[in-house]
Amino acid sequence: MPSLARKLLICAAVDGLVVQPLATKGQRAPSPVKIKYGDATVSSLPRDHSPDTSKPNSSFEAFGVVGLFTVSRLSYLITITSRQQVAQIRGFPVYVVTDVALTPCTSRNEAETAVASTATKLRRASAERIIDDSDSESEIDVPIASGGDDAEDPGALSDRETSGDGEVVRPGNERRSSIAEDVIKRRGSYGRFAQRWFSRKGWVLDQKRNPGINTIEENQAGDSAGNTKKGDTDKELSDTVVKEKVDPPPAPSAGETLMPKLLRFAHIWLGTSRSFYFSYDLDITRSVAAQSATAAAATLPLHQTADPTFFWNQNLLKPFHGVGDASLLLPLMQGFVGQRTFVVDRRPPQVDSQEDSLEMNDLTPPVESEMQFPPLERASVDLRASEKKFVITVMSRRSTRRAGLRYLRRGIDENGFTANYVETEQILSTPTWEPASKIFSFVQVRGSIPLFFTQSPYSLKPIPVLQHSPEANFRAFKKHFEHMGKAYGSIQLVNLVEKHGVESIIGNEYEKAVKRLNEQEAEGSQPVAFEWFDFHSACRGMKFENVSLLLDTLGKKIEETGSTVEKDGHSFGKFMLDLQLKEEGFDMTAQIDQENSWFNTLWADNGDAISKQYASTAAMKGDYTRTRKRDYRGMVNDLGLSLTRFYNGMVNDYFSQAAIDFFLGNVSSMVFDEFEATMMSKDPGVSMSKMREQAIETSQKIAIEDDKEDFIGGWTLLSPHTSDTVKSLPIEEVVLLLTDTALYLCRFDWKLDKVSSFERVDLAHIVSIKVGTYITSTISPAEADESKNVGIVITYEPGKFDIKRTNTRSLSSTSGEPDQAPGAVSGILNQGILNAITGKSQAQPPRKIALKALQSKTAVSDAKDVKRMTESEYINVIATEIERLVFRNQPLAEGSEEQQQKPRESIIEKGDIISLAEAKKSTGILEQWGHSIKKLVWA
Repeated sequence: MPSLARKLLICAAVDGLVVQPLATKGQRAPSPVKIKYGDATVSSLPRDHSPDTSKPNSSFEAFGVVGLFTVSRLSYLITITSRQQVAQIRGFPVYVVTDVALTPCTSRNEAETAVASTATKLRRASAERIIDDSDSESEIDVPIASGGDDAEDPGALSDRETSGDGEVVRPGNERRSSIAEDVIKRRGSYGRFAQRWFSRKGWVLDQKRNPGINTIEENQAGDSAGNTKKGDTDKELSDTVVKEKVDPPPAPSAGETLMPKLLRFAHIWLGTSRSFYFSYDLDITRSVAAQSATAAAATLPLHQTADPTFFWNQNLLKPFHGVGDASLLLPLMQGFVGQRTFVVDRRPPQVDSQEDSLEMNDLTPPVESEMQFPPLERASVDLRASEKKFVITVMSRRSTRRAGLRYLRRGIDENGFTANYVETEQILSTPTWEPASKIFSFVQVRGSIPLFFTQSPYSLKPIPVLQHSPEANFRAFKKHFEHMGKAYGSIQLVNLVEKHGVESIIGNEYEKAVKRLNEQEAEGSQPVAFEWFDFHSACRGMKFENVSLLLDTLGKKIEETGSTVEKDGHSFGKFMLDLQLKEEGFDMTAQIDQENSWFNTLWADNGDAISKQYASTAAMKGDYTRTRKRDYRGMVNDLGLSLTRFYNGMVNDYFSQAAIDFFLGNVSSMVFDEFEATMMSKDPGVSMSKMREQAIETSQKIAIEDDKEDFIGGWTLLSPHTSDTVKSLPIEEVVLLLTDTALYLCRFDWKLDKVSSFERVDLAHIVSIKVGTYITSTISPAEADESKNVGIVITYEPGKFDIKRTNTRSLSSTSGEPDQAPGAVSGILNQGILNAITGKSQAQPPRKIALKALQSKTAVSDAKDVKRMTESEYINVIATEIERLVFRNQPLAEGSEEQQQKPRESIIEKGDIISLAEAKKSTGILEQWGHSIKKLVWA
């Protein structure tokens, strides 16, 4: 496998931002790359190119590249500036990202300022670690897992190595250091005495006593770029955009106005949330079994062997593909990695004593403390002959398919991928990972129920709402289990939703879909096993020990087949751990420590991490997972978590969801323009183009009953909810059908894939068509753009064959007047009787059908590079086609041959339907205030 760059040097050159990979011991330095200012194009530089880093704070070191993104004219490079080792697998370290730097690539001035600011903050952080009196969890305190020299993996022992004057120490540029500096930097090797002596309480703090040791702090105080305070990182990221001096773009961009919020989100999400993991030598996106299956690809670069399902920065790294070698293409995985070392005894002592008994909970830090790696452990030489040391690793991988947040991503998409899909692997091995020793791997996955449904974020306990037709649901459901079968083989499903509450709606449909799937499977194939365990009912009254009932039901099958289990929870993990250790000759039921707090804490940490990534809070019922006990304090804590989730669902999640979709490449930067207009984000997992094609097909079958009518075409457009109006709100998406004799306006239920009503207009009755600007709101720049807000108004005189049918239980018809209220219909009947008596005919007033073009370019279509007609072209095609057929259905009156050959006067009129000025007048102050308040809160 080609080597990845362990350390990078980032500096601002004259014409671009330079990323210089630093050489590791025994290897040649890869070629640097340059990110050009302005358009952010990435190109390779000569290998001997050396950027000028002689000036103070002209560069900073990073541990890897996360990627590069562009919004409007603004581009940013994301690099890893802080990491922490959390595990070692097969002798290779695994890290979690603890901080990132976002460096602008728009101009040299901005880049230099950002680089200097980042260098100063990193230097300050290094100085604070040096003089920190307490034990920290940084890599300074973590020994190298592989036992190799630090030069093989620069930075494996420390997050940041700096010289006494604050300059970065690079290979080939070492300098001699003083004894005092060596003691400070390697205080762990010199014991607690040195650590305390050179602490804040010692002589380092006293600048007058020995000012020579305070070089770093003095440089920081005198640095113009170093006057920021700790904790203001997110604000500084925002200020980077606010203080820009570049000329503004020709048109306002919502993406730029939201850039400060996007930078804050990126910094927290990719860095300080500690959600992303990586390894320079190991593919952590694949399980042990999957790695064995792809062993032949060991010579390929890591970014090519990584599973795209769990490769979170794949889209952000695209600008670096094909530029030089692959040393910068470092895959990141979102999820969790935790590791614990423990000892078991074949013949445990029968009497508990302080000297020879094995207390595994002594190896675990207190529950309240943060996770540390590695935990305190007994040396191998202290083990009895009957004892053996093991390492347990829990690794959760969140899927990039249908990724997102709680209620904004539920159910399944049309490709068979479910929301909140997490693959969790529990690995049992020896600490040395010897090839002769067995490595046990148990994989279970969890995810949203694989059906189309939604839940509102505006409720503490929202009711699931099923969507789309049964056939559409089953197609996606079947695709999902095709993916699962290829990935894991035999499947055991566990459904944990309640059987009699609000969740039973989706649970019952899930069970029906599984039965239908098994009925359609070919003979000889293994059916999908399904178990519905009503967790809420079984554990009501805080009786969470009743989870053992599920193990009683499925334990034997898991023991026999070792199949993948699709559910969430650590109970199966503990069950498999006991089985695996029994195979090695160790009986866990005979061990002195029966609480297994080390195991519970590891899985509780895993649950909290995944929950924070999905729901923005720790996991519910976490107290029981950690302690196996449940009391009122846990219930109060869960109430607080529920309220926090409720708030985030209403306020924060919409923008966060848009940002996640953008970073994953599901949408383009246009998503921020759409967000500013609606304060919401659309679901890119549902193909609207396919849905619209199906809606046109369904509408055609329902509305066009006469086989003699030739279908010409169908389109989806926007129209006022109330018929015969132009300015009425709300605007809804409808289906327009055109045959050789009639026009059909179908109002479609997009959630149920059904026609709710349709209106038929005979083409012979159309008198005029108006095409022009159609602006319904001026709240956002996109809604006020005259070139993109174009519509058509069709005016017709109602006649005998013009009808409206409404889909209640069955389609009911109304002719002549398409949507009159009962009282109005009675008035029409009375008028008809009066006309019969007087012999006079009362002409009905003309009616209108107002239609507006959908946005031709959206964040989803733009990301997929789909080329479409502009809004004006789209409307003109429809208007021209309707006019052509109207003329065919309205023959000219008899006249001279010359009049017959004369071209007919067009019925299409060009003019504003609702002009921008008129729309501004009709947009009320309350509407503007409402949007401003929403923008203040949401954006």
